[in-house]
Amino acid sequence: MKVVIVGGKLQGLEAAYLARQIGWHTVLVDKDCSVPAAGICDEFVNLDVLTARDQLKRTLRGSDLVLPAVENKAALLQIQATACAVDVPMAYDSEAYAVSSSKLASDCLFQESGIPTPLYWPMAKPPLIVKPSGASGSQGVLKINSKVDLAKFMERSGHTNNWVIQEYLSGPSYSLEVMGCGGEVISYQVTELEMDAHFDCKRVWAPAGLGPGFQAQLRTIAAQIAHMLNLTGIMDIEVIEHGGSLRILEIDARLPSQTPVTVWHSTGINMLEHIKDVFVESRLPNQPNVDAQRTVVLEQVKVTEGKMESLGEHMMATVGPLQVISGFWGADVALTNYRPGRSSWVATLIFTEANRVEVETKRSQTLHNIKRHFGLEYHLDLTPDDAEVSTGYESD
Repeated sequence: MKVVIVGGKLQGLEAAYLARQIGWHTVLVDKDCSVPAAGICDEFVNLDVLTARDQLKRTLRGSDLVLPAVENKAALLQIQATACAVDVPMAYDSEAYAVSSSKLASDCLFQESGIPTPLYWPMAKPPLIVKPSGASGSQGVLKINSKVDLAKFMERSGHTNNWVIQEYLSGPSYSLEVMGCGGEVISYQVTELEMDAHFDCKRVWAPAGLGPGFQAQLRTIAAQIAHMLNLTGIMDIEVIEHGGSLRILEIDARLPSQTPVTVWHSTGINMLEHIKDVFVESRLPNQPNVDAQRTVVLEQVKVTEGKMESLGEHMMATVGPLQVISGFWGADVALTNYRPGRSSWVATLIFTEANRVEVETKRSQTLHNIKRHFGLEYHLDLTPDDAEVSTGYESD
């Protein structure tokens, strides 16, 4: 199986890692030679899909599947047109992605369908979360703590038409992937998310500590949205549990990052295989058994002089090509730019064990090993409750 992955940042890294686990041959396409996935692909093709169209056509021809891992709309259109021209299936649902890539469009869908969400401003009062409609994940997310800060934000942004403004809710966050084809939907393991002070996911747990009733509710909501979108392919949904209920935060109709790898290590289910079933064979596999075989925690750490930080995944996008290392200071697997002699580096650490107590013990021992070896004084592990300093709208 030969898959061409277009885009080598976070989603491309996810795809390349998953493909590697099942023996697929990966060809990575990116205009930047220093993207993270460049270190773990089988072949790398350095090109800009918007200008090197003939080279893109030659690269896609003869492959079994094209998997886009970019957000640029013009690039997606060009990749789609080229894949069609060389008769190679592309794992992309343009209509579903158009809705999910706009937080305003997807939030309208939730409201019209009665799907529970955080309250919207002006019904909601501070503290508030402000999200740019077209940005990915946590990019550009701000926490507004007072009416004064809200007024400053509005003055500086000029208008609020391209922003989603909602109440800030505290509580555990969860994610679920679903796969759609021909009006049918299957779902995967629910994972638990932990955020850093900038609302970027820094840690993923599987299985999640979410009760069976809530899990069933989450699967029902996700299937409802998938049916409304007539989903073909993969979509993930993120929710928060607050006040005894689930509220949906966002959806994304593309291969996400972090959670599919976590699910793979916990259940043995590789979502890329099911993406292939949908787009290459035009069939949806049967609902898989999503019971955990192993307990897994995946997290990002950054080591600099004197300290280690647990930070969200977006720091991994600009650190250069990564390599996969087994047994990294006690972690089962690391995706890292660490090289012997470096004092500053980052890593995605993956831990697996039979249960949560054992995996927490392994994680703690690994972090201790890293701190001791590199002579680090402390480990900083901030949460959204520490986000007051990150809004950029402090009082004068």
